[in-house]
Amino acid sequence: MTSTPKPLEFCGRRLGGNGRALVCTPLVGRSTRALLAELASILPQSPDLIEWRADFFDAIADQRQVLAAASQLRQLAGSVPLIFTRRASHEGGEPLAMDEDSVVELYAAICASGDVDFVDYELSQSEHHRRRVRAVSQAHGVALIVSCHDFDRTPASVDMLETLARAEREGADIAKLAVMPRDPSDVLRLLEATLQAHTALQIPVITMSMGAMGALSRTCGWQYGSSVTFGVGHRVSAPGQIPVGVLRSTMAALGAAG
Repeated sequence: MTSTPKPLEFCGRRLGGNGRALVCTPLVGRSTRALLAELASILPQSPDLIEWRADFFDAIADQRQVLAAASQLRQLAGSVPLIFTRRASHEGGEPLAMDEDSVVELYAAICASGDVDFVDYELSQSEHHRRRVRAVSQAHGVALIVSCHDFDRTPASVDMLETLARAEREGADIAKLAVMPRDPSDVLRLLEATLQAHTALQIPVITMSMGAMGALSRTCGWQYGSSVTFGVGHRVSAPGQIPVGVLRSTMAALGAAG
């Protein structure tokens, strides 16, 4: 028996269900000034979502500076939803001079600020920390993306499906999985796992196969159930990201062909 995940509605946008993926562009500036300049250059490209990769931010350990930057980004972004992400170094993020307790308290403060719509936190973190992030996101009406990134390989299909299902069981509003292909068949297995998760789970999923080989998943993954794709607006935040304009035109062509 198949089902359709319950979509999330926010700021006039629909994430999940059946339909074309939303296009998200990353911000990777190391200062508030650089972030605002990045965002100003990205907004004319009409992204559906903006992700602030805060692990690139030089002042991430200073909570006041992070909150001030988030407030300015919120004002400039207007109605475009914002995702706050500290990507852990063991999942491809920048190394930080912060312990995980401090990171989680930063998440609590950013959720309470009202300046972000989503936070992304890794499934690989301790249960204690994940529960804390889940609690503060729920308390402030911020959607939680629970993510997993494998930069070495593409796991077995059953393992990819279980990773996404575990994210749902542990309170995710959205489950995200990014993997690295070693050959073209890995990309096809990622898409198959995406379709299975889209059918089996009650929450939206975001999936991608990284690197040049995995680019196919970024342009047509939505046809298999991935609800968001990440495109380059200014600078890449992960290998294989495609410029926003190319993503939109390719997805439009695929939609027209269907």
